[in-house]
Amino acid sequence: MAKDKLLFTPGPLTTSETVKSAMLHDYGSRDIVFIETVKKVRSQLLELAGVSKEEGYESVIMQGSGTFGIEAVISSVIPANGHLLIIINGAYGERISKMATIHKIPQTRMVFEENEIPSLSAIEKELKSNAAITHVAVIHCETTTGIINPIEKIGDLVKKYGKVFIVDAMSSFGAVPVNVKEAKIDFIISSSNKCIEGVPGFSFTIANRDALCQAKGNARTLALDLYAQWEGLESNGQFRFTPPTHAILAFNQAINELMKEGGIPGRAKRYSRNHQQLVEGMRALGFKEYLPIEKQGYIITSFHYPAHPNFNFKDFYSKLNDKGQVIYPGKLSKVDCFRIGNIGQIYPKDIEVLLKCIAEVLEEMGIDKF
Repeated sequence: MAKDKLLFTPGPLTTSETVKSAMLHDYGSRDIVFIETVKKVRSQLLELAGVSKEEGYESVIMQGSGTFGIEAVISSVIPANGHLLIIINGAYGERISKMATIHKIPQTRMVFEENEIPSLSAIEKELKSNAAITHVAVIHCETTTGIINPIEKIGDLVKKYGKVFIVDAMSSFGAVPVNVKEAKIDFIISSSNKCIEGVPGFSFTIANRDALCQAKGNARTLALDLYAQWEGLESNGQFRFTPPTHAILAFNQAINELMKEGGIPGRAKRYSRNHQQLVEGMRALGFKEYLPIEKQGYIITSFHYPAHPNFNFKDFYSKLNDKGQVIYPGKLSKVDCFRIGNIGQIYPKDIEVLLKCIAEVLEEMGIDKF
């Protein structure tokens, strides 16, 4: 069997052999072992979020990608007379805005530059002056650039004005420590194929139970009804529709491996080390990061295209891919960049190989100094 390429992307990620092997079993949706695994995973997700059922929190697994999970929350928890404030500094904030538009949810958009941390004073001014707002949504790690938004400080403002707080933690949950209760988050969403290092197949939401119960009857879709999904899982441990059995088995193993690594702090340490080595190595090759160092997270890093006439990103990407190194195109609206993820089953030795391959590709493309 050919060796898998290394994925320096924000997900799907390079996974361990043991996570992949966990999928080599077939279970029916009503199998007792599978139902117990779902129960265990849901409990462990609460633990990773720093909360518990006793404190009034629930975890809800939803089939589909992370975007399915975000849309499940947006389309389920905001009532017909609700109004969503969306704090946007990248493509994934824009995606939430598009969801609200499609579901005809009234919204206020606060748009900041992609390299700008949202202004807390501006957010407070909007919350204070716009009485229509009932819910606030923001991205934690905006994967467009890798910037980390200050969700704890935003959460303080959201609760100061009595609103419901929604956080897209797709690229951060499991590697960037967050206590959901302390951050005053009502709904935080992520997916199986991100920092917990499972495989694609489902998203999950950690929810404040009171806020979740208020979503009953609000859903604008059948399949993405967050409350109905939770109600089904609570009543008999089963999904309303066909569950992602193999992905959940892999995720259960992935959580076990996360715990063995030292939990979220241990994973954060490895990812931070990857990020530091990557940035230092790329700088040595002549590349410049898009974000200043004080705004960079350690999940994914954006780099400017080299200012050299021979550089063509498609060729650059293809040549790296041929060497077994898969990076990520840029998603910035105004600047030409590409991105390199620091997450997944990636270690310093892998970063070293990637940097060596990038140096070889630059030489092959006739790019020396830029």
